[in-house]
Amino acid sequence: MKLRWSRALTLLSSLALALGVTPASAEAPVVTSGWNNFSCTPSAEHPRPVVLVHGTLGNSVDNWLGLAPYLVARGYCVFSLDYGELPGVPLFHGLGPVDASARQLAAYVDKVLAATGAHKADLVGHSQGGMMPRVYLKFYGGADKVNTLVGLAPDNHGTDLDGLTRLLDHFPDAKKYLGTLTPGLTDQIVGSDVLNRLNAGGDTVPGVHYTVIATEHDEVVTPYRSGFLDGPDVHNVVLQDLCPVDLSEHVAIGLTDRIAFHETANALDPAHATPTTCASAG
Repeated sequence: MKLRWSRALTLLSSLALALGVTPASAEAPVVTSGWNNFSCTPSAEHPRPVVLVHGTLGNSVDNWLGLAPYLVARGYCVFSLDYGELPGVPLFHGLGPVDASARQLAAYVDKVLAATGAHKADLVGHSQGGMMPRVYLKFYGGADKVNTLVGLAPDNHGTDLDGLTRLLDHFPDAKKYLGTLTPGLTDQIVGSDVLNRLNAGGDTVPGVHYTVIATEHDEVVTPYRSGFLDGPDVHNVVLQDLCPVDLSEHVAIGLTDRIAFHETANALDPAHATPTTCASAG
């Protein structure tokens, strides 16, 4: 799909804000609060490592400063990767072609499985990070290595850009790096070749458990229900059905929302799931 330059630049800047990660200083030490520990041994209670997959313009640290420690505190071995890097663009990732990013994820999951000795991993992704792993599952052998995929506001069927123009110029730190159209963004637009190929023949692959957590206030993935999946082992949930007063939009559902985090933990360990309500934010 071809976009006029002005509209493309709007998309770049808008997604930067909407997936808006405030990157850590390049000089600052990376503190990951117990995750990305390749000496971690999965427990009997949580035998599968969890790989976190950031969104567009996110990175392996900033996107997960809320959820990663939340899961580590509950006894999970947690890992996160950077993918979709472009030359000369520091900190803001997920900009390369989605297909190439899926191959990066495949290599990273293999690394995690080798380090932990686990047979399968669970994946949790935000935005593009909830959609791109499906390319890995369908085309790059992931179905044999993944038990569960949880998507937080994923763009599984693309976005129609509704409302994104209102966000222009709100994220100059990322915008200054984005001088050309980036395939990682156009691959996420409704009707892209990547999405058509991904969703042809069905949304899911056998043997993988899918959970999609969406928010009515999503201003990036529009309409928000386009993130939902169809299939025999799919749980689609709207955050406001769990807590009607939850106001999280596209950013907060992945970065700070403990109601979404609780529902994620339920998806990772359904045998010990507890009801997710407004009280889960505590």
